[in-house]
Amino acid sequence: MQQLGMGQAVNQALREEMRRNSEVFIAGEGVGVGIHVNPMFPTTGLLEEFGSKRVRDTPVSEAAIAGLAVGAAEAGLRPVVEIMFNPFITLASDMIVNHAAKLRYLSGGKSSFPLVIRVKTGAGFGAGCQHSHNLEAWLAHCPGLKVVMPATPADAKGLLKSAIRDDNPVIFIEDMMLYFAPGPVPEEEYLTPIGKADVKRPGGDVSLVTWGNMLGVAFKAAERLAQEGVEVEVVDLRSLVPLDTETILESVRKTGRLVVLHEATRTGGFAGEVSAVVMEHAFGELKAPLRRVTGPDIPVPASPTLERFYIPDEEQVVTAVREIL
Repeated sequence: MQQLGMGQAVNQALREEMRRNSEVFIAGEGVGVGIHVNPMFPTTGLLEEFGSKRVRDTPVSEAAIAGLAVGAAEAGLRPVVEIMFNPFITLASDMIVNHAAKLRYLSGGKSSFPLVIRVKTGAGFGAGCQHSHNLEAWLAHCPGLKVVMPATPADAKGLLKSAIRDDNPVIFIEDMMLYFAPGPVPEEEYLTPIGKADVKRPGGDVSLVTWGNMLGVAFKAAERLAQEGVEVEVVDLRSLVPLDTETILESVRKTGRLVVLHEATRTGGFAGEVSAVVMEHAFGELKAPLRRVTGPDIPVPASPTLERFYIPDEEQVVTAVREIL
């Protein structure tokens, strides 16, 4: 089995799907040349293989990039466009929220609008609040969009291939801190289903639900707690929309305790949705109040010291678990 960083896994998925289907093309700021020259980055080398008709560098206009995707999907193509950083998606929100997310619904399901919008996200590289804000909960709140946020290279590749083949608009969120974190990726053809969570570590004492870059924090906390005799079950959502409520509830009913972990700010964060699902359907099985471990309600600082304060760490998770034991 090959060892790839998430950026390499995304690159491999793009390459394979572009070879498989000539209707797939990519577009975005610098996807062909410019900043995307590092071999660990997702679009490195694609221009050389597929040419400028299928790898399109765009002007610095997120609204135009999203509009291109909507128009191309409506014309029968399968665009995969990149919004360079998650906060920049606010500039593209009209096309994404008012057009991409609604067109299939308005057609009564008769038309398909297959487009993928890749978004870089996450704190940890000192880029400040305009580049690091996690907005997955905003996007999940919009009916008509599928929202996925992989935490491993294998899931990134499998989910992106599924997203490109999907007939609905999919927001594919990539945490930049995972681009250089290697992990095993199957060499044979495979797809990871959208809307299916994965129990990454089984346990019987506490359910720890997370996604994206926080999976690594969850593992570190689980390993520390295991030394105290506490077995934490780590559930990686992988997809926020559709949400795999069955796997969440099955885990909580087994453990009777829940901690939800995400890097995004607390108020209105997706942890609230996960918590509500558990309270509505498994309240009777809870042995203690649930806990949320999240980023604070502040813009992401650029200072390395303050940024480390912003990002949830294993100590916070361990504390939350001890509180409900």
